[in-house]
Amino acid sequence: MQNLLNDLSDLLKKDDRFVSDGKLIKNNVIEAALQVDPGLIKLLLSHKTFKKHFFTDIDGIYVFDKIEFQKFVSNKSFLKDSYTAFSNKIGLTTNDEFISERKEVVLSWPHKDCVLEGGQTKEDEKRDEIFWNETLAPDEIDRLLSPKVFTNFKKYDSKGEHKLTDISLEDNLIIKGNNLLALHSLLPIYRGRIKLIYIDPPFNTASAANTFSYNNNFNHSSWLTFMKNRLEVARELLSEDGIIVIAIDHYELFYLGILSDEIFNRDNRLGVIAVVHNPGGRQDDYFFPTAHENMLFYAKDSSRVKLNTLGVSQEKLAEYKLKDKFGNYKLRGFRRSGNNSLRKDRPGLFYPIYYNPEENAFSLKKESNLFVKLLPMDEAGEERCWRWGPDRFINNIEKYIECKKTKNGYDIYIKERESDYEGEKAKTIWDKSNYSGQTGTTELKNLFGSKVFSYPKSPNLLMDVIQITTNKNDNHIILDFFGGSGTTASAVIGLNNKDGGNRKYIVCEQMEYVESVTKARVKLNISELSDTFIHFELNELNNNVINQIKSAKTTKELKSIWSSIKKDGFISYKVTPSEIDKNISDFEELSIVDQKKFLIEVLDKNHLYVNYSEIDDKDYNISTDDKKLNKKFYSLK
Repeated sequence: MQNLLNDLSDLLKKDDRFVSDGKLIKNNVIEAALQVDPGLIKLLLSHKTFKKHFFTDIDGIYVFDKIEFQKFVSNKSFLKDSYTAFSNKIGLTTNDEFISERKEVVLSWPHKDCVLEGGQTKEDEKRDEIFWNETLAPDEIDRLLSPKVFTNFKKYDSKGEHKLTDISLEDNLIIKGNNLLALHSLLPIYRGRIKLIYIDPPFNTASAANTFSYNNNFNHSSWLTFMKNRLEVARELLSEDGIIVIAIDHYELFYLGILSDEIFNRDNRLGVIAVVHNPGGRQDDYFFPTAHENMLFYAKDSSRVKLNTLGVSQEKLAEYKLKDKFGNYKLRGFRRSGNNSLRKDRPGLFYPIYYNPEENAFSLKKESNLFVKLLPMDEAGEERCWRWGPDRFINNIEKYIECKKTKNGYDIYIKERESDYEGEKAKTIWDKSNYSGQTGTTELKNLFGSKVFSYPKSPNLLMDVIQITTNKNDNHIILDFFGGSGTTASAVIGLNNKDGGNRKYIVCEQMEYVESVTKARVKLNISELSDTFIHFELNELNNNVINQIKSAKTTKELKSIWSSIKKDGFISYKVTPSEIDKNISDFEELSIVDQKKFLIEVLDKNHLYVNYSEIDDKDYNISTDDKKLNKKFYSLK
């Protein structure tokens, strides 16, 4: 990729008006742009790239975009590999103007116009990521996000591990590797097929729970870029009636909410749920002990979404204590109360009902003097309304209507039937005791015999999320691309076992514990069930070299790795190997830590994994079995 800052500087220095003591005078350049200076225009038109970026071709006439050019020169912070807007501000903007000047709201931050790969594989790993700019590095981004080759395919069932010979859309998947690249690899097959995405991303918090270790100098903006890149592709994966649920604490709640409004559309925000995960509160918090986390619910299209209930609970069933020939029931007043219950609010629900107490008969007209006229008037004489209209009332008397004598006359009731009870609707506060973080920790301890994971979610919480967002008989696919300890897969298995459903799961996890925790947990959960899953991983290229570099102990080992890199590795176009060899003594004087950093820096980060388009390239040594399975996977429809 060109270094556009250097190219522009070299070009502008050809005009003496823009140079002083060998340095560019930025103000002179901006002034010339605003005046549409002929000399500046000729310079820019002479350069192919700047001609393309700052001019619009209208029937052979090039129109200069002086506003875009000024923004490029004065408002962009150039980085090693790209540039980004607003290098020292985080705020709410629209069309690059802050909200002090506009009424519309859009969230902007440094590197918003970039792609952050996010290649952390260890919880304590610190990484200085490259920010690939969407405008200046489209080719690099296209290659980075191209579908990848998968390897190490294995199938698991209750009897153990098996060699994989086939793969289908009916299979449960656990994928090891960078989740952004995994998502883009899933996209050609699963675009528009995912019913539910649940993610519990790394919390970017001030507490010990912070597992987001990227770019400490831009921690907040890095996190937002990291999330934006993944949420944008997540939206493409959702079905038209699909839902995404994002767990988050309060540190990034407001920013994530605006970002999600922007990506999914504010009208598709279904709700913000508070989940009480620590009833006693985190006592080391300085002001208010934190007792809850949040879940953001968004739909691909809210007009197509219908949420299920949380199911039938024994506590609720116990309320249906009365019984008749139709079964158990409980009574509810037929006259409305509370908000929106006045006659003026619902005039069509204000009408007289006539009741004959001797025959326990109802009518909408007075058939004899035995009938008493009843109106929906409350104790204070206020005109209210009935719950049902006259037609529905008269057609459901036998099964659903009851009348009782009171000291003031008669009251009408609806018989709410146990047989009609579908379950409790989910509210905005979820506070079941089995939602606690301790529940998740205890379950893992029981499975593994010791604490193997920090801050696991409760499987009961995930089961209820899946319960209200999916249907058991519709082959719904649930995706979790921050797989963690495997709670989502565990919850899918548990709920299917409970209600006989056939939901499927796809779990992506890039951290090293995917083998020892994520996959191991799912294997334990299916041990007693007739369930299966397929495990595979992204085929590493330069990423494997990076792992070798990190594991090296001596300079001698690192020099040997450098020799291999020159022969087989993919080196950044910026690097001249002969220059490094010529100055190898300087390399040897560096500390081991700096030697490792240097070698990692020379690698082409766009060749961390093998692109599927290059699967037949002999240089990559892809096995025959892997080629067959990859081609089967990418041909799924």
